[in-house]
Amino acid sequence: MKNNRKVCLITGASSGIGLAIAKSFMTSENYQLIITARREERLTELKSPNVDVLPGDLTSPDFQHSLEGYIWDKYGKCDYLFNCAGTLEVGTIEDLNIEKMVSMIRLNIEASFRLTYSVLKRFKQQGFGHVINISSVLGTKVRPTAGAYAATKHALEALSEALRMELAGTNIKISCIEPGLVMTELHNNWEVHPRESMNIREPLTTDDIVKTIEFIINQPQNVNIPKLMILPKDHVI
Repeated sequence: MKNNRKVCLITGASSGIGLAIAKSFMTSENYQLIITARREERLTELKSPNVDVLPGDLTSPDFQHSLEGYIWDKYGKCDYLFNCAGTLEVGTIEDLNIEKMVSMIRLNIEASFRLTYSVLKRFKQQGFGHVINISSVLGTKVRPTAGAYAATKHALEALSEALRMELAGTNIKISCIEPGLVMTELHNNWEVHPRESMNIREPLTTDDIVKTIEFIINQPQNVNIPKLMILPKDHVI
């Protein structure tokens, strides 16, 4: 590996925002990517000299430990953690699948928190690093039927802000991105897509989020962007 490459761990890289980040960054010689998600067949399509594929279940502490060990054993550092893994479960009290809701909470909160703290311990040892958390506009508000999902994003926002304060004055940055409606697989099985129910004619694309990420990580070292909300122009909060 070229010594000047930035080593990036991207979770949830088999679809949506995680996949878009991986596809964009893999075209540059500046990055060495470690991508992970549960769907191995999708990840293997991205395998290349600067992309390492490590499929697995982030809710497993053993898998997280092996993932962390792989990165520091092979590369000796990690520059960026992109927390993109997550699921979306919504529904009325009568219709919500409680088991799927609990699984969402385990992935969106427990797994993300565990990985973030484990990587930050390494970041503190190496003296640098940047965690980019993919939150949501629902990390700042709630909506009927989406309380559990919003709660997971509120939790991520709280963690991000507390960590930012704890790490102030160091070379470790924490950033939280709060997208509005983005066209991903998350809404594929909905009877009515949010762009219809919310009257959003032009939802965001995953490329819009990648450009936002590039803006954040390309700031000078003395500049930190703790959070950045990005919305479609038709999105009424």
